[in-house]
Amino acid sequence: MTSLSTIRARSDWRDIIEGQPQHLGLALLLTVGAFALLSPADEGPRLLWLTAPQWAKISIILAIVHQVVVAFVFRLQLHRALLSRILGERDLEIWTRIFLPLLVARPVTVILTGWADDTSLNEPRWAEWLVGVAFIGLAGWVMHSVFKYFTIRRAVGGDHFRDEIVRMPMVSEGAFKFTSNAMYGLAFLGMWGIALVFDSWNALVVAFFQHCYIWVHWYCTEKPDMEWLYGNR
Repeated sequence: MTSLSTIRARSDWRDIIEGQPQHLGLALLLTVGAFALLSPADEGPRLLWLTAPQWAKISIILAIVHQVVVAFVFRLQLHRALLSRILGERDLEIWTRIFLPLLVARPVTVILTGWADDTSLNEPRWAEWLVGVAFIGLAGWVMHSVFKYFTIRRAVGGDHFRDEIVRMPMVSEGAFKFTSNAMYGLAFLGMWGIALVFDSWNALVVAFFQHCYIWVHWYCTEKPDMEWLYGNR
């Protein structure tokens, strides 16, 4: 574990772009694959003037915007204190206000996709409800653990902004008692749960995309950052 000022004194532009060519390449491949899997029925039912495939594409695009913005801010904040230089002491507060709406938009657009969709999964509805509600409940428990134990300041990447957040101990309560990466590994199962409850093929494609893509963020952006913050770089 080291201080943010020490990281910024030692890193260079190669460290800032580390993993980002892979991030963009994988984002492109996942997007092409997800769009190809969506139901092409653009003349189906509409919700708020849009069909399920259109909502699905919006959900995918917003997820990409979210993670590209996060990657940009995380790297330039960690290595160059970009937001702190521009916004001063309000940097983390303003970043949280940007981050959270983009995060909330992810499940909301999956719900809208499922609600508008008439492309069934063709599985027993009792099984879809059973597994779907279980996944949504699991995701709810993870989010409760995030709010209660992990805190929102850490969840939005506060360790890229404040040394005192970097020095906070690892969380081992709630969902984090079973896995240190509960947000990525378990919380995104809620997206799958939404798709199952709505019996929606298009929502399931979006859930698959979002769960795969969040792991792209982990391996390409957050894992290298954690090595700087908590490792021996």
